[in-house]
Amino acid sequence: MIDHFTIDRILDSAQILDVVQEFVTLKKRGVNYLGLCPFHNEKTPSFTVSPAKGIFKCFGCGKGGNSVNFIMEHEHLSYPEALRYLARKYNIEVEERELTVEEIQRQTERESMLVLSAYASRKFTEWLLHSDEGIAVGMSYFNERGFREDILRKFEVGYSPEKYDSLTGAALADGYRKEYLLKTGLSVEKEERIFDRFHGRVIFPIHSLSGQVLGFGGRILKSDAKAAKYLNSPESDIYHKSRILYGIFQARKAIIKEDKCYLVEGYTDVLSVHESGIENVVASSGTALTQEQVRLIKRFTQNITILYDGDEAGIKASLRGIDLVLEEGMNVRIVLLPPGEDPDSLSKKLSVEAFTRYLADNETDFIRFKAELLLKDADRDPVRRAEAIRDIVRSIAVIPELITRTVFIKECSNIIGLSEAVLYNEVSKLLRQQQFRDRNRYPDGQDLVAVKPRVPAKTDFKEAPSYYSEREIIRLLLKYGSEVIGEKESDGAKVKMTVADFIVNEITRDELGFSIAVFGEIFSEYRFHVDQGIFAGDQHFVRHPDPAISQLSVDMLAESYELARIWSLRQSFVESEGRMLKEVVPETVLKFKSDKIKEMRQKMHTEIGIAATAGDMETVSRLQKQVNALNKTLNEISRNLGRRIVL
Repeated sequence: MIDHFTIDRILDSAQILDVVQEFVTLKKRGVNYLGLCPFHNEKTPSFTVSPAKGIFKCFGCGKGGNSVNFIMEHEHLSYPEALRYLARKYNIEVEERELTVEEIQRQTERESMLVLSAYASRKFTEWLLHSDEGIAVGMSYFNERGFREDILRKFEVGYSPEKYDSLTGAALADGYRKEYLLKTGLSVEKEERIFDRFHGRVIFPIHSLSGQVLGFGGRILKSDAKAAKYLNSPESDIYHKSRILYGIFQARKAIIKEDKCYLVEGYTDVLSVHESGIENVVASSGTALTQEQVRLIKRFTQNITILYDGDEAGIKASLRGIDLVLEEGMNVRIVLLPPGEDPDSLSKKLSVEAFTRYLADNETDFIRFKAELLLKDADRDPVRRAEAIRDIVRSIAVIPELITRTVFIKECSNIIGLSEAVLYNEVSKLLRQQQFRDRNRYPDGQDLVAVKPRVPAKTDFKEAPSYYSEREIIRLLLKYGSEVIGEKESDGAKVKMTVADFIVNEITRDELGFSIAVFGEIFSEYRFHVDQGIFAGDQHFVRHPDPAISQLSVDMLAESYELARIWSLRQSFVESEGRMLKEVVPETVLKFKSDKIKEMRQKMHTEIGIAATAGDMETVSRLQKQVNALNKTLNEISRNLGRRIVL
């Protein structure tokens, strides 16, 4: 058995576009890619790949899934064999074995750590917005920096009180265990004392791609030469700083829409650029850019623009990040900000229009940028000039696509004044050296044997009366679960209410169930996450180990919006479902309740017939009263839906 953490690494690395393009010619159409399906004969392309959602879907034959599912289907491999296939492709070591008791316990601990991190994030936000100290200290800091409250709420920014054990004490009192406080790094134990790691700091929660809180960054507000200005969560089972980008959860949709990602350095840079109206921005949180972070951006766009402040020493130290972007076959451009400015300060000084125009006007390609930076100090020193040119050529050599490499060699020749032939020779030499290193690093890889896949039996959906309304409930949860549609009361304060909050509360309050088993399983899992304060993102279900859940999730996420059957019966026209969630979600829940009541009523009619045949008139009378009560409820639902339900 392949352990949970290795599977996550494989799924994170195996980008759906990279995997599919090895077997299918794809052309970009909007944010997705289209090609001829490899699983059935077709002349008109109906095979779609969505890099943002990490899925493929053929609207001709119906096959769909994630990267692992594609390899299973195309190469005729079982699930573990497909995982090993992808692990080889991305050089991930796999140890397939039975999980030990300790490893099973570790997986459970990981879930507990996520629950605790979500709790801590809520407490930090509550202290910032509603406590006297948070308002006086934390909000004053953000107000002085010019941050709007809606931006602070969007990123769930918080405050940790100066008292050394505010969070630790609150968490322990609420039943959270000390060991998880220490493992998440929220608390620190020293000399038999346990205290908050982030006390006296403003807090920036770091979210996963699906919105789960993985870790935190904290900025100190008082002058203390002994204390670090910024403090981050330590590495843990849930937080790996090299694999996540600050703001990626909030920026994901904007990156897809704009087909570009701006990369900055710090938390406040992201917040400020968002305030300026540019939402397709993420931060490496002060760490050197990593391959995992670049691949995370590549899921949504091929274009990265890196914003550098005027510190030359810092720029030269971070140039390796440009090569990492180029190695992934992506397009990288650079904006050099004026001396003494960073994205935070510059976006505050300029108007929205002026800041946007500055970024557009000052973008440059990496060759011109590196040439101006590296050759400036080496103009009269032939040795240093030669080394600077080699540095530029090394960047060109990592570009995987031949035509793109050729174009940049020509550009480089024009800028630095060397012949293209010399540059070609140098690039070829570097490529030969890399190929030699690769051969010696991965000798004689053993091919996997293709075997007939063990395909799970397809779920037989028997169309129960409530099938379409049940399906619509699950579709709304998967596609829009995190969307805000209103407010609700929580501990005397107004907090945002999401689609998931509303649906889960309405259905569980009336103790309603699902007739279709797979719908019920998805809802139960979603409900668990909502109860624990964790957002179960769409990727959680796309990657689900249960093939029925995974396939259903892919089908629902892949389909372009079509008027659902329950709405087409009303002859309604929906211009934009996302804009109408405040109306669509409550009406869907009412339709679901209506169908459930009809099922209950039908069951009672059957029982009445049995009781009447047996001469049990007392039971007939009792059941008839219940039927009358159900009819009244149906009439009320009918009025709320704005149409008459035929009884």
